[in-house]
Amino acid sequence: MAALLVAIAAYWLATSGPESAGGDADGGSGKAAAADAGTIAAGNETGQPADGGADAAGQDEAPVAEASADDPVAAEKPPVPSVEADIPSLAETYAEFFPIGAAVEPGQLAGLKADLLKKHVNMIVAENVMKPDAIHPTEDSYNWTNADKIVEFAKTNGMAVRFHALVWHNQVGAWFFKDPDGKPMVDETDPAKRETNKKLLLERLDKHVRTIVGRYKDDIKSWDVVNEVVEPGDPDGMRASDWYKIAGTDYIETAFRAAREAGGPDVMLYINDYGTDDPRKRDILYGLVKDMLDKGVPIDGVGHQTHISVHGPLVANIIESMKKFAELGLDNLVTELDMSLYAWNDRGDYGDDVPSYIVNRQAERYRELFDAFKANKGILGGVVFWGIADDHTWLHNFPVQGRMDAPLLFDKQLHAKPAFWAVVDPSKLEEIVRKSEE
Repeated sequence: MAALLVAIAAYWLATSGPESAGGDADGGSGKAAAADAGTIAAGNETGQPADGGADAAGQDEAPVAEASADDPVAAEKPPVPSVEADIPSLAETYAEFFPIGAAVEPGQLAGLKADLLKKHVNMIVAENVMKPDAIHPTEDSYNWTNADKIVEFAKTNGMAVRFHALVWHNQVGAWFFKDPDGKPMVDETDPAKRETNKKLLLERLDKHVRTIVGRYKDDIKSWDVVNEVVEPGDPDGMRASDWYKIAGTDYIETAFRAAREAGGPDVMLYINDYGTDDPRKRDILYGLVKDMLDKGVPIDGVGHQTHISVHGPLVANIIESMKKFAELGLDNLVTELDMSLYAWNDRGDYGDDVPSYIVNRQAERYRELFDAFKANKGILGGVVFWGIADDHTWLHNFPVQGRMDAPLLFDKQLHAKPAFWAVVDPSKLEEIVRKSEE
């Protein structure tokens, strides 16, 4: 236990090593991640990570660290990447409450990162490779390779798969929005041609959804059908995407109806968004979903991205939003959970010396959040982290270039952080916090 009692600041100095070698597993960029972002304080969709995708070079050959459940922080020597075999499984700890998932890239499906996933989660979702531009890059071509890898990994290891996402305003091929002459549909002013363009767009969308859902319906039961369609600052509270400018909300209805018809009655269909804890945005989304349900559109649940920070939002607001949608008979999922060390408007950088009070605050916030999730398990169908360890997160370099973040339960060496213990065994957290403050 002596190592556990070392000041937590020393722990962070020891584990804040260089980033993983290599780039995004499917060719993503930090720019795409930034375009995908909303506000940390309100929560936001992640898009592509700024860096990293596969395990660090040589990780698979690294020796097993000497950390254990009785000694979570091995501070006597710099830790090496390893999967701690004798700590509790996150998924097993929460088996009586809800599934635990993580977003992955294909490069993480082998080696140490795969071992970490196998131990701690029972659900995975593609971080990028099932988004529209990756899986359907041109009108006449589909790229199944990386998506198939994720599905096969899940099947082999007894995990469920979520699909993210059939429809989105980012990471989508421009071909969707071109008329037969190759011109942007949004530029058309003639009413008759605009109607023709709308019909063509919805036909393309219908085929897109039916093709993908039809391929994976037996292996994937949870689907983000549309993603980030609400934006309070835009007219009518709807995001002014090309989808909306050309087709209004008909594209949302078309996508859900096609997904149900292609997938059958057993698939669960979700509308996914960030900032659902914000009352203004939540109420716009609620109104949209209720109107769709009244028209018979087959929406089964709401995905709450839950990109939050150590500074906000209030956990009570997150739960209040879930309860509101549950009143409509809908399931709730936490689809993209992470917790930045920084508030949205904070452009500072702790570097390798993250203050112990920030580390402790993150752990306490995670404890509070998961206590609330457990207390409301009846309206919560699962919790999915947007990543598994701090070596790979979209928050690296966003919104500050060169700044690293640490939003997950495992550090860059894949070792359990105080936040992990806050979630699986808060009694250990109390001792960590107490000793770090001495």
